[in-house]
Amino acid sequence: MSEYLATISWKRGDDAFVDHRYSRAHDWSFDGGLTVPASASPHSVRPPMSDPSAIDPEEAFVASISSCHMLWFLWGASRRGFRVDSYRDEAVGVMEKNAEGRLAVTRVTLRPHAVFGGDSAPTADDLRELHDAAHHDCYIATSVRTEIRIEPTFA
Repeated sequence: MSEYLATISWKRGDDAFVDHRYSRAHDWSFDGGLTVPASASPHSVRPPMSDPSAIDPEEAFVASISSCHMLWFLWGASRRGFRVDSYRDEAVGVMEKNAEGRLAVTRVTLRPHAVFGGDSAPTADDLRELHDAAHHDCYIATSVRTEIRIEPTFA
């Protein structure tokens, strides 16, 4: 069993709070020492009560799925002898009502693009296999009900 620590900190400051006008800006601190500014999404809470420059939970959710997929993809490529020189994913999450009528991130689409170097380049079939394995091995993907689509681009 593994445990992961995140500390979420918020302070009211000078805001009245009971009038529903308070800042949603807060901090995420992680066990490695990194602290990241976070906020409610400006799609949910308009600035200045939210901070558009901070990470919001919905963005972090999409990023965690994409990051997990990438890490498994890189591992699989390495094991198969393919040298990845770069990897980029412009992932998109969609918030809409789910089957129960509640707002949820119902779909995340990953659009990964890997650039390979070295003597051995993967075929399109190799890439599909690597992405399929990465999706099935990703701890985050196996932990959520969100539909995850993988639409890799091939050079």
